[in-house]
Amino acid sequence: MFYDSHRIIVMAVAPAESIASLSNDLFYDILRRLDGLTLACAACTCTSFCSISKEEILWENVCSSMWPSTNREDVKILISFIGGFRKFYADCFPLIVMKEVGEYQWNRYHEYPDDWTEAEYYGDMNELESISPSDFVSIVDIKFKEKPICSKVLWGIPNANGYNGWFYNCPFRIDLLSCADRDDNNDGVVTLSVSDGLPPITSMEREKKDGKLWRELRDGLLLSWIIVNKKIKQSANLASWSPLDGQRHWPTDKDFVFRFGSVLSAKDVLPSQVVQCIFIMKFRVVHTEQEGVQTTLRSTELSMQLEDMEGAHVNGRKSLLILKKALSCRRSTNYSEVLESCLAYSKMQNMLKEEKIRNESRIDTICILSSIVAVMTFWYYVL
Repeated sequence: MFYDSHRIIVMAVAPAESIASLSNDLFYDILRRLDGLTLACAACTCTSFCSISKEEILWENVCSSMWPSTNREDVKILISFIGGFRKFYADCFPLIVMKEVGEYQWNRYHEYPDDWTEAEYYGDMNELESISPSDFVSIVDIKFKEKPICSKVLWGIPNANGYNGWFYNCPFRIDLLSCADRDDNNDGVVTLSVSDGLPPITSMEREKKDGKLWRELRDGLLLSWIIVNKKIKQSANLASWSPLDGQRHWPTDKDFVFRFGSVLSAKDVLPSQVVQCIFIMKFRVVHTEQEGVQTTLRSTELSMQLEDMEGAHVNGRKSLLILKKALSCRRSTNYSEVLESCLAYSKMQNMLKEEKIRNESRIDTICILSSIVAVMTFWYYVL
């Protein structure tokens, strides 16, 4: 990769006649070896690179390397339909950044749902009628130490049709492992073993002390969850690639839970104006070296849900509106900006919890004092 990039830089500063003497086949051979970001930068160096970099096959190779699920024929057709691989990469490689978290409206958020109008509670019904759960496609890829371990595609949103509106009024949630793809021949279980790069674990007692397996999972797991809307021909990666946080799951210590996600705009949908899109990935240790077999982990959950500032799950009706808005959100290739927006959301969420605790404490104090006054008044008149 360094060698190819070095050649590009040399040719970019070389005399024009030197570049012109090189064939387009050589240019193409150079560009096809580059990753997406380097390819985009190379397109800005000269007109020849700019012209060749528009070739769809180059971007198809880039997407195939980054998201193995795009190798599927049905996904290739979908990507071509929504604008091609070059546009798909430009939409899905940068991650969503919500810098307006600090503009969260405190006063309005404390209004009770009973005080909302029907339009405020249910959102824009005209806009909702234009959104169908079947318009959404989930393209999911999991990697461990850059090695693909799972690729899945989910057409539509499960259980969104029927049940007399059950989906629209209940908490929105997609559990990918329980949604068997009709084209898949497996049961959806994802496994990790020593052959995938896991360190051998002799016993869980030892792992609790040194935490080697925990660190390897935290640093090695990568998640991409791309949402595509076929109707409006837009797509976005809602996951954070690397875990935002994680923990051992009590009480067995054999379960590892990791949270990925992003902050999405909920403007004109929820009073809080922002929500968090959360992806939960769980792995359970099923074998250790102590049992005479190599260390093996099995996935037990890979889910997606939306939560508001109070930690309440967003219902299906509002989730569809939020997901549609997310496809046109601001994005950035700077991962630190993504983390900053998530940290700002967590900070604001903690501030809200602290304020609620203080308010509840004040109410409790008032109730206690009122009770004391009432009792003293009663005995005053009785005696």
